[in-house]
Amino acid sequence: MNDFYSGRLLLLIALLYVLPVSAQTPATNTSADIFLQLKKLKVLGSVLYMAAHPDDENTRLLAWLARERLYRTGYLSLTRGDGGQNLIGDEQGIDLGLIRTQELLAARRTDGAEQFFSRAFDFGFSKSTDEALEKWGKDKVLSDAVWIIRKFQPDIIITRFPEDSRAGHGHHSASAVIAHEAFRAAADPTKFPEQLKDGVQPWKAKRIYWNTFNFGSTNTTSNEQLKIDVGGYNALVGKSYGEIAAESRSQHKSQGFGVPGSRGTQLEYFSFTEGDAAQNDIMEGVNTSWAKVEGGAAIEVMIDDIMKNYSIANPENSVPALVNLYKALQSLKDGYWKKQKMEEVQRLIENCSGLFMEATTGNEQAVLGDSIRVNIVINNRLGAPVQLSKLNLDVLDTTMALNLDKNRNFNLQRTFYVFTTKPISQPYWLERKMSDGSFTVNDQQLIGKPQNDASYQARFELVIAGQAFTYIKPVQYKHTDPVKGELYQPLVVVPSSTVTTDPSVIIFRKNEKQSAEVAVTVTANKQFAGYTAKISKRLTYDNSIKTDSNFNLQPGTQRQYIFNIDNGMLKDKETDFVQAFVELKNGKEEQPAYLNLNNIRYDHIPHIHYFYQDAIKVLNIDIKTVGKKIGYIEGAGDKVTIALQQMGYEVTILKEKDLTPLTLKQFDAVITGVRAYNVHNYLEGKYDVLMDYVKNGGNLIVQYNTSNNISSVTSKIGPYPFSISRNRVTDEKATVNFLLPDHAVLNYPNKITAKDFENWVQERGIYFAEQTDAGYEMPLSMADPNEKDQKGSLIIANYGKGKFVYTGLVFFRELPAGVPGAYRLLANIIALNKKKGF
Repeated sequence: MNDFYSGRLLLLIALLYVLPVSAQTPATNTSADIFLQLKKLKVLGSVLYMAAHPDDENTRLLAWLARERLYRTGYLSLTRGDGGQNLIGDEQGIDLGLIRTQELLAARRTDGAEQFFSRAFDFGFSKSTDEALEKWGKDKVLSDAVWIIRKFQPDIIITRFPEDSRAGHGHHSASAVIAHEAFRAAADPTKFPEQLKDGVQPWKAKRIYWNTFNFGSTNTTSNEQLKIDVGGYNALVGKSYGEIAAESRSQHKSQGFGVPGSRGTQLEYFSFTEGDAAQNDIMEGVNTSWAKVEGGAAIEVMIDDIMKNYSIANPENSVPALVNLYKALQSLKDGYWKKQKMEEVQRLIENCSGLFMEATTGNEQAVLGDSIRVNIVINNRLGAPVQLSKLNLDVLDTTMALNLDKNRNFNLQRTFYVFTTKPISQPYWLERKMSDGSFTVNDQQLIGKPQNDASYQARFELVIAGQAFTYIKPVQYKHTDPVKGELYQPLVVVPSSTVTTDPSVIIFRKNEKQSAEVAVTVTANKQFAGYTAKISKRLTYDNSIKTDSNFNLQPGTQRQYIFNIDNGMLKDKETDFVQAFVELKNGKEEQPAYLNLNNIRYDHIPHIHYFYQDAIKVLNIDIKTVGKKIGYIEGAGDKVTIALQQMGYEVTILKEKDLTPLTLKQFDAVITGVRAYNVHNYLEGKYDVLMDYVKNGGNLIVQYNTSNNISSVTSKIGPYPFSISRNRVTDEKATVNFLLPDHAVLNYPNKITAKDFENWVQERGIYFAEQTDAGYEMPLSMADPNEKDQKGSLIIANYGKGKFVYTGLVFFRELPAGVPGAYRLLANIIALNKKKGF
C-alpha cells in the first residue's frame, strides 16, 4: 500500500468512525472496523488476563492488546461480582452478579477483548487468600481456570494481582494463586484428565506476568520492571487507548466507575513471575505470524493482497478474495488458528458484503404452550454475489435457491408453537442449587461462558461467491420506544404462569398471639379458559389449600388468593418460610406453577430475566419497638424501608424539598439509606437543618457511606468530627464485644445478647468510623481473625435533646435476609431518643 493511499485511508476511516452502539442495538461495522479486522488476520497471538471480579481488569491494557497488537485477548474474572455494592439500585447478591456480568460484557464490546468466568461466587470482601480458596472450593475453580486456558490457548497469561497481601483483598490474591497453579496444571495431562475427553488438549503458555500497579498508597511498580507505553492513538478507531479504556471502564455503572478519557504516554509495568523470562516485550519469543502454521506463508501473501486492494468505499469488492482465502484456510491441517481465522474470515465476508440478517419478534416473552410470531429479514445491502439456500429456525427448515438482489429486503414471517418441553430462559449457573462459595454447573462445555446462548436461533445458509456459509443469529425482541427509538432485547422463554408471594418478610412478636395475611398471586402468561386451580400455601407445620374452579385469565392478568397465618403455626421455630405451589388443570392437561420471574431493567445493559421460587421469610421473635414515624432519605439503593414497615413503623420517603424543620419534627427518627451522602450532594447543604432536628430531640441514623477513590464524603455528617475509614469486619461470625453493656442501645427496648449476632450473612460491617471525637460513644467492638479490635461499627452521640448515630453494620444485608438480631438491634437504635436515664 503506497503512502498516499495509506494516508487517505486513515483520514477517511477516522471520519467514518462512529460511537459505540448501545447494549440493546446489534453491533455495526464501518469500513474502519473492517480494515482493522483485516489487519488482525495476520496476527496469531493470544493473551489471557486474570483477576477476581468485574472491574478488576486493566481496560487500557486490554484495549491496547486487542486493538493495537491485535492479539486475541481474553479476561477471566473468577467471580461475577455478586458480593459487591450497588450504586444504581437495590439489587444484591445473585441479582447484582447478573448486572455486573452484563456490564462486563458491555466493557468487552468496547475494548475488543473476550470475557470468561469461573464458577466462583463473590461472597463479599475477604482478607484471606485461604478463606477465598476454601469457600470457592479451590480444586473446582482451578479446574475451571485450567479448562479455559486449554480452550483459549493463551501464549502468555497476565495477572492483575500478586499472590500476597499487596493484592488488598483475599479474592485478588487467590486469583493470582489460581492463575499460577492453572498455568502449570493446564500443561500437565495428569491434571484434570477428564477434560481431555471434552475436546481440549494440554496447553503450556510461555510465561506469566504480573501487571503491577500504583493504587493509592500501594505502589508495586518499579523502573526495573518491563515497561510498555499503551497510551498511543489508534487512527483507525479515532481514539487513544486511554479514551477507549475510559469508555470500557465506565460500563461498570453499578460500581460508580465512570472515568475520564486519558491521552498521552501511559506506561504499564510488568513483573515476570513464572515461565520463560523475557527482557524487552511481554510476547518475546512468541511467534505471532503465519510462519507458525504449516502452509501459512501462502495465507499471509493472500491477506497482504486483500489489504492492498481493499476499498474503503466499496468493501464488497473484497468478498471474492476473502472467499478464496477461506477456501485456502480450509485446506490447512486442522488446528487452533485454522479454526479461529476461518471464523474471523467468515465474519469479514459478512461485514464486507453489508449483509443484514435478523430474526425478531414483537413479544418479549415466548410462553410455553402458546405461540410466537417471528419476522426473519435478510438484505444484501452492497450487492455482493449472495444466494440464500436455506433457512432454519426451530421446526422451520426451508430450502430455497434465492439470489439476493442488491439492497432488497427478503422477509419471511412464521408463527411457532412453543413446546412445553422447551427449557425456560434461566442463566445456566442458576439452574441448580449453589454451594456456599460457588455455582453448580455440570455441563463442561458451559464452563467459562459469560452467558447463555439465545433460546431461539435462526440459521441462515448462504452461498457467497460460490462458497457455502452458515450464519446464526439470535431471535430477539424488537420494539420502538418513542424516546429511545429502535431497541432490541433478549427474548425470554417463560412458563405459562408465574407465582409470587407477598410480603417479603413477616414479623411476629413472640409470646403474643398474632396473625397476618399472605397473598399468593398467579400471573397468566397465556390465555387460560376452563381451568381449575389448586393453590397450596406451605409452612413447615402447616399446609393450606384453596381451590378455584373458575380460573379464566387473559395473558398479563392476575388473580390473587389470600391466606391467613399466625405465629402458632411456627410452633417452636423462630424463622420459617411461606412458599406457594399452584396446579392448573383443564381436562387431562395439568400445568404446575411455582416459579416467579424476576426482571432487572437498566438502560445501559440488556434486560435481565431469571426465575426463582418466591418465599416469605417469617420471623417469630421477641422484639419490641418504640416510636412510630420514620423519615427515610434513600441512598444508592437498599430494601431497609420494607423491613421497617414490617416492624410496624410508618415510613415516609424524604426528598430534598422535605428536609425542612417543619417536616422533620414529626418523625421519631430519620434514617439515611446506604451511601446517601455519596450520591446526594444536597445533604451537605442540609447539615444545619438535620443538626437542628437532632438538637430538638430527633434521632438521625446514618447508614454507611464509602471512603475510596470512587466516592468519598467531603461534607460534615455528625455533630462532632469523625472520619469514614475503609475498615471492615468481613467474618460474619466474628465475636461482637459489648464495650458499654449498660448502654441503652443494648438494653432498650430489647436486651441485646450475643445471640442477636448469630446467623448474620456475608459480613459484620463496612466503612467504619474512625478518628472519632470524644463526644461519641462506641458500645461495640469486633475484629476479623488475627486483627485488632475495631470500635467504629456503631457510634452514638448526644446532641442537644437528641441522638446522632453512624453505623457501618450491614443492616441493608441482614434485614432482607431475615436475621432476627438485626431487627432487634435496629429497633433499639431507633428508640435511642426515647429512653431517658441511659
